[in-house]
Amino acid sequence: MKAYFLFILAFPFLTHTIAWGQSPAQGKGAQTQPQAPPPGRQLTPAEEAQAIAQAQAAAKKFTLPQLKSELEQSPNPVLYTKQILKKRFKIDTIAVTKTRGFSSLADSLAYSGKERKVYGPFGDKGSQFLVQILTKAPNQFYHVSQIFIDTSVFRYRIADSLADKIMEKIRNGSSSFEQLAQTYSMGGEAVTKGDLGWIARGVLLPQIEHEIMQRKKGEVFKIWSPSGLHIIRKTDDPKQDTGFALMMRVFL
Repeated sequence: MKAYFLFILAFPFLTHTIAWGQSPAQGKGAQTQPQAPPPGRQLTPAEEAQAIAQAQAAAKKFTLPQLKSELEQSPNPVLYTKQILKKRFKIDTIAVTKTRGFSSLADSLAYSGKERKVYGPFGDKGSQFLVQILTKAPNQFYHVSQIFIDTSVFRYRIADSLADKIMEKIRNGSSSFEQLAQTYSMGGEAVTKGDLGWIARGVLLPQIEHEIMQRKKGEVFKIWSPSGLHIIRKTDDPKQDTGFALMMRVFL
């Protein structure tokens, strides 16, 4: 994954490589990308420069839908943006931390967007940009539920005793984890009945993540942290999902 990302990032500095081919997006006879030379013959530097100039001139007349279509069809959209569209761009690597409740547009597109697809425009007038998903890479996700007892409110001994009573009710079936989370949890997860959703590897506290890896699906256990006592349930077995996305912002 890292090698591929570095390979993409290096492409803007290439000046003599170009993707050949004619895009069908422009209608009759329109050439939006440089034409390929006849089979068996290489373009001379002068011919290459002329082909690039022609493609640049055509690109200046693009409508927004045409521009998006060309980026999606280009075999190297980073080089195409730099050399043909002549637009400012930025490459972003986005780490997906969870699969719902996204905190930003970047997080949402990184997880939900399709590779090669161009989205937007986004932003205010005068500073708008498009976003293209260049590639994605997987990560492992854990489905976790929590009841959190804040030790800034309860003393450690009381918090520990309360946690034991909560876990006993879960084990003997007198109350469900969800009911007890709504009643006792002092974190935001109380409104979701304790469900934290699918959390990416590396996001949870190390001691919680380590313990989850040792536990079976459905097991409930408690973990101390500097902020309090966490009653954790391993709600599902881990799964692979989109964990990272390499995205390009093209500024209009």
